[in-house]
Amino acid sequence: MQVLQAIVRCTFKSEKMEEMADTMRAAVLHGKEDLRVEDVLRPVAGPGEVLLRVDVALTCGTDLKVFRRGYHAKMLTIDRLFGHEVAGTIIELGEGVKNFALGDRVVPLNSAPCDACFYCKAGQQNLCDDLLFNNGAYAEFIRIPARIVSKNMLKIPQDMPFAHAALTEPLACVMRGLEQSEVKPGQTAIVLGAGPIGLLFIHAATLMGLNVIAVVKRLDQVATAKSLGARQVVRVSEVDDPIAAVRALTPEGRGADVVFEAVATPEAWQWAVQMVRKGGMVNLFGGPPAGTTASFDTNLIHYSDINLKASFHHTPTTSRAAFEMLASGRFECSKFLTGKAGLEEVPEVLKRMLVRPAEGIAPEIKTIIVPQQSESVGVEESERAVA
Repeated sequence: MQVLQAIVRCTFKSEKMEEMADTMRAAVLHGKEDLRVEDVLRPVAGPGEVLLRVDVALTCGTDLKVFRRGYHAKMLTIDRLFGHEVAGTIIELGEGVKNFALGDRVVPLNSAPCDACFYCKAGQQNLCDDLLFNNGAYAEFIRIPARIVSKNMLKIPQDMPFAHAALTEPLACVMRGLEQSEVKPGQTAIVLGAGPIGLLFIHAATLMGLNVIAVVKRLDQVATAKSLGARQVVRVSEVDDPIAAVRALTPEGRGADVVFEAVATPEAWQWAVQMVRKGGMVNLFGGPPAGTTASFDTNLIHYSDINLKASFHHTPTTSRAAFEMLASGRFECSKFLTGKAGLEEVPEVLKRMLVRPAEGIAPEIKTIIVPQQSESVGVEESERAVA
């Protein structure tokens, strides 16, 4: 049997290698709002690495931020392959790869810690001094570094669509925030913001048994937040005092047990501190630009014994927790996947994301990118590609 499996795997590999050219199409970031889909050299799997056929990539708010700025201080600089939410099929195994085989459907996370530095040993792997990032999801193929293969890549069940699995990375960041905030079933949680991350917080917290109050800006976000589990929704433009309006919805008006800020503005940070109960937890999750400052009432924080926490990125543990939640069948993945496009359309998709649609028109949450099709994908084609 082992000999037969080896023959099948070798045949699979040789067929794929013969079909593939030395180049591939990929999105390359050249600078601020300068993303081009170009022919680049196709990567080859080195020792401990794997090469994936990218079956699905997803757009992300972080990618949009990088596109707007032209760089990311930790993840990538200019003239680099772009995109990091991905799921695909292993088509090449590097020497020494264990626990994976050719043809496996997998979701690789976009980073892996060293597990040797001070922060890793302290249980803060997201702050690793040598955190290895990987980009290049908007491409026909992507090479996965050995450290990610061994520490932060997961097999996808056959009945789980690639697009659902690709939600693992953003949800893993949210799970890190929930983990650090020590949430418990029955608690009241406020989520400030209803962008992709805010909506992930709303849905995940609801599934974990929290009573969620959503604070949103746009009219279309009211219905979306409710559909993902928010018991009550406050639209800021419809109330005179958002802080008072939200606190009035909490038990005895005392404020929430935990507040998640997912807007990344000083005003939202300040509101969060005023919406939490005495002794409660505020998770300042949104990351404003460098140099941004916010002012707080120190008397309120001190005498109310308020806990302030900020969460960044994810860990292998929260990656697995996110994947398990997605695979459980309880998570409504399809509600987050609101658009589809081909690889050549990625620059235009990101440009559209820079402009908010008119009020009442729901913006896309996540766009499914299907790199293996050079032209714009139709609904039937894309459904087959992500299944």
